Amino acid sequence: MSTPSLSGLPIRRLTPRDVLACADLSEDRGWPREEHKWRLLLSAGTGHGIDDPDGGLVSACVVTEYGPRERPELGAIGMVLVAERHARQGVGRRLMRHIVERAGTTPLTLHATPYGRPLYEELGFKVTGRAEMVRGHFSAGGFLPDVTTRAATAEDLPAILRLDAEIFGPDRTHVIARLPAFADQLRVAVDGGAGGGLIGFAAAWPNEDTHVVGPLVAHDTATAQALVASIAAGTDRPLRTDIDLRHEELLVWLKERGLEAVGLNTVMNYGASDLPGDWTRRFAPLTVAAG
Repeated sequence: MSTPSLSGLPIRRLTPRDVLACADLSEDRGWPREEHKWRLLLSAGTGHGIDDPDGGLVSACVVTEYGPRERPELGAIGMVLVAERHARQGVGRRLMRHIVERAGTTPLTLHATPYGRPLYEELGFKVTGRAEMVRGHFSAGGFLPDVTTRAATAEDLPAILRLDAEIFGPDRTHVIARLPAFADQLRVAVDGGAGGGLIGFAAAWPNEDTHVVGPLVAHDTATAQALVASIAAGTDRPLRTDIDLRHEELLVWLKERGLEAVGLNTVMNYGASDLPGDWTRRFAPLTVAAG
């Protein structure tokens, strides 16, 4: 019995039961396994994959949609992977075309590596920004902003969701509500005035030997700095985060405190000239895989 060609293999929906197969695919391409992140993405988003008749996955990716379920306002594409043995045979192009066609009129966004950017440009994605990944042990020396932060409580969730809707734009309750279980730390910054309202929040979640800081949402740079510093005080691990290059002041501050640039991704959109929401207060994504 002959093995079907790659072009004839069906694309199916991936589920949380596919976490190990997705992690194996990551490892196959030299990426970290990131099982913890795959579990989140496959539960909060929609995974798409192609099964290999010989076992495992030929390809996979995840789309996390935001806004009303029946009419999403944004879809974030991440974890686009093709097994090494099937690379450069058009599999990634076929999977991406499937995603674009399925999205219809829903705008799409992704963070592209230099390797993946030519394919996305071919499909009609446009460059709209850049983000720098920084990593390292945070040094607490020097000036720290006088902003009050504390660990988030269950009672903070409604205020976190309101602030996130104001800054991110499309509703992402289905992702934010998962942060208490997904992250090792979830912290909020509060206004020092009589109102004491929330002016920012940040999570830190485990990934390999680091804690990834994201999302990082704050009214201003000083608030973002205070949240990062408070997270660093609660972990011995190196921090890692992806900062929009337009937040130059925060990037300089992080590098002065021991974090180093380790990568640069290109933000690309399809069907929208820019991301919704207020970028001036959106400092880092939960993960580049989820926008």
